[in-house]
Amino acid sequence: MAENLIIKDDFIRTFSENGNEPKWLLDFRTAAWQKVAELDLPYVDKTKINRWNFTKFDTFHAFKPGLTDEELDSKVTGVLDLENKEANYYVQVDQHPARLQLQAELKEQGVIFEDLHSAIQNHPELVKSYLMTQAVQKDEHKLTAFHAALINGGVFLYVPKNVEVKAPIQAVFVQKNIESPLINHNLIIADDNSSVTYVENYITLDEKTAGIVNIVEEVIANQNARITFGAVDNLSSEVTTYINRRGHVGADSRLEWALGLMNDGDTINENNTNLIGAGSSSDVKTVTVGRGKQTQNVTTRVTHYGKASIGTILSHGVMKDSATTVFNGIGHIKHGASKSDAQQESRVLMLSSKARGDANPILLIDENDVVAGHAASVGRVDPVQMFYLMSRGISRKEAERLIIHGFLDPVVRQLPIENVKLMLRNVIEGKVL
Repeated sequence: MAENLIIKDDFIRTFSENGNEPKWLLDFRTAAWQKVAELDLPYVDKTKINRWNFTKFDTFHAFKPGLTDEELDSKVTGVLDLENKEANYYVQVDQHPARLQLQAELKEQGVIFEDLHSAIQNHPELVKSYLMTQAVQKDEHKLTAFHAALINGGVFLYVPKNVEVKAPIQAVFVQKNIESPLINHNLIIADDNSSVTYVENYITLDEKTAGIVNIVEEVIANQNARITFGAVDNLSSEVTTYINRRGHVGADSRLEWALGLMNDGDTINENNTNLIGAGSSSDVKTVTVGRGKQTQNVTTRVTHYGKASIGTILSHGVMKDSATTVFNGIGHIKHGASKSDAQQESRVLMLSSKARGDANPILLIDENDVVAGHAASVGRVDPVQMFYLMSRGISRKEAERLIIHGFLDPVVRQLPIENVKLMLRNVIEGKVL
């Protein structure tokens, strides 16, 4: 279905009304759709994306309420502990909620963990107050407007004030029918004095069909809250992906990111954290492996608005074959954010003469009495390290493997669920060897 057919058929109104969505959401969608034709694609430094397909598709599936009993693929069950009755998880297959489990104790404490469609039905005012109102705006550019108009998947997690969720909460999003776009919106909210660890996986089962994925995630830590966010993205080479993960951090709160960006297709990754309150902090750790003819742009930005806020960025990438990846790391201390600290480090390891990796550290300082620093490097496997390992009887291939795993491990070991950590290590193993 091309864009002009959506307008002609009044498509958005039809699928919204069929889904029994409230009027405010229909208005939200239609207002966003009107902006799609007016707005430009986002500016992505050092990557030309004007010929990428982010918005054209042949079929479209809306939310499909109610849990399905379909059997889960081994790729999915491999990262879930389905036998653990105390585990907290959600599985979505295309636009179908497939599995949902949340501890009774957390429900009694007021924790909400539902597919987004159910949350809109059950908690409309709460969803409305957060949906693209603080972290991401629907009219930022063409892709956020397209996203807002056509959201057809996602999860809603809300942790009330003064609640500490000790066990991780996991979501797995499976793209099975790749011909229909996945427009996923995830809302993760930790209210005042609360804490939660959330981990997610994106998995493609159809490796041959071309498709598009548009993901926007709003991660909001209110006052004195703490969120640990882990992710492993593993979509296929035929999928063009736009990912916008945005953090909004209040006073004395902390948001930690551990991101394994393992998609094989052309991908735009935006990870922006806004340190709004005084004493807020964020730590962003990202690893990626590029292979084949893939092009990636990974932009990580931490913007300091609050006084004495602390932001750190660590990005490690491995490039092979003819892959291209650009790392843009941006630390921005706004006027008024005195006594803040912005630090970043980007490292790219090259495994092929045809691969390309760029590391671009940027510091923007609009205030005095601050601390800021950056480091960046692009290079090949250290021959001294190789010589040391091979001199002790280790083969060249195994030596290179050990060096790569050591290079990426600062992020891998941060993932809080063992199955997910193992999955990321297996994906890295398959991509680099």
